[in-house]
Amino acid sequence: MNQRLAHSSFLRHLLAYAASEVAAKASRLAVVVVVARTLSPEAIGLAAAALAAGDILKALTENGVGQRIIQAPQSELEQRCNTAHRIYWVWCGALFLLQVTIAIALYAIGHQTLALLLAILAGEYLFMPAGLVQAALAMREGKLQKTAAVAGGQVVGANVMAALLALLWASPLALVLPRLLAAPIWLVLMRRLRPWASNPKRGFAALRPFVGFGWAVLGVEVVKVLRLQADKLVVGAMLGAESLGIYFMAFNAGLGLATSFTQAFSVVLFPHLCAAPDKTKALRHGLGTSLLVLSPLVLLQAALAPVYVPLLLGAEWQQISPVVSVLCLAALPSVIWSAVAGWLRSENRAITELRVSTALAFALILNTAIMAPFGLMPVAMGYLMTSAALMLIASWVLLPRDQKTTERFGFQ
Repeated sequence: MNQRLAHSSFLRHLLAYAASEVAAKASRLAVVVVVARTLSPEAIGLAAAALAAGDILKALTENGVGQRIIQAPQSELEQRCNTAHRIYWVWCGALFLLQVTIAIALYAIGHQTLALLLAILAGEYLFMPAGLVQAALAMREGKLQKTAAVAGGQVVGANVMAALLALLWASPLALVLPRLLAAPIWLVLMRRLRPWASNPKRGFAALRPFVGFGWAVLGVEVVKVLRLQADKLVVGAMLGAESLGIYFMAFNAGLGLATSFTQAFSVVLFPHLCAAPDKTKALRHGLGTSLLVLSPLVLLQAALAPVYVPLLLGAEWQQISPVVSVLCLAALPSVIWSAVAGWLRSENRAITELRVSTALAFALILNTAIMAPFGLMPVAMGYLMTSAALMLIASWVLLPRDQKTTERFGFQ
């Protein structure tokens, strides 16, 4: 009975995050439609470069501190929260200064627009520390449906503002400024969802366990975002802003929805595994459920790309339809690897996840560098084949090899 309740809870949480991502992507679709008709590929490319660089730096906020709160025994919870609160403020303040410094350096060498975009994105770090402990506590307490609504509200708010700005002001700033404007939405909603205030009188947890767990998690998140964003920087450097703009649109149309689902799956799976008495069964159920939900959506999206791409973006974007179809298919191995990675992290084996993620990021960046001179379709094909091969092989090897291995991947 308890196991059925846990499985039911996982499905509800997954569907809540999936619904949040669908709402976010629906609003993002409005942005894509407006941007495709108002901004040039070069302007889109500049915004894409800033967003990619900003996302790479933002990955440094994923330092495992929130997961230490989720894992904490009740007797240590308040102390861990107090320590986490201090870590967040110091860490996010340092990241704000780092990104502003990079923006100043770019301005000094003549990249004024890119510098301005990065400086604006840095403002997000000033809002994050005041709500991150509350977010971790909410997930620990099983409020994932509500945290999904908060995250979705932030993204939808940003996308609505971006669409309006793009209509009124055809500039790369229209894609970047809403990220900063939406940050207070997340902060206010998260603090209302799970009120919490630091109480130093309750003491502080030791810093060393945070560092020991967090450095591997941090490394994983950095190489993960490099895997998702560095190819854009390579395309921009090798083929120019216009080609980057085209690639950015194809990548978002193809992998955007699937990437969001994978991220939602990862968020929901970790607390599910930590709370499960049998992590192997929980992993099997979570992965099987997720593939059952996602597989038909991915295949349908890939098949219909030649129809919806020109319909939504305009006839001039018809050329990217085959690229979109190929990139859609990369979602399925990503979900499988995300499940295995979450299981490794719940077993305190984040260093193993880091090794695989590093190899994957390096291989995909190398693929982009080699294939870019031949065009965007070879880049997409290489991305699909490289990611699928490495993710599936790593997933198969890392779980124990015994008579139950097949079941652990969700196959009967």
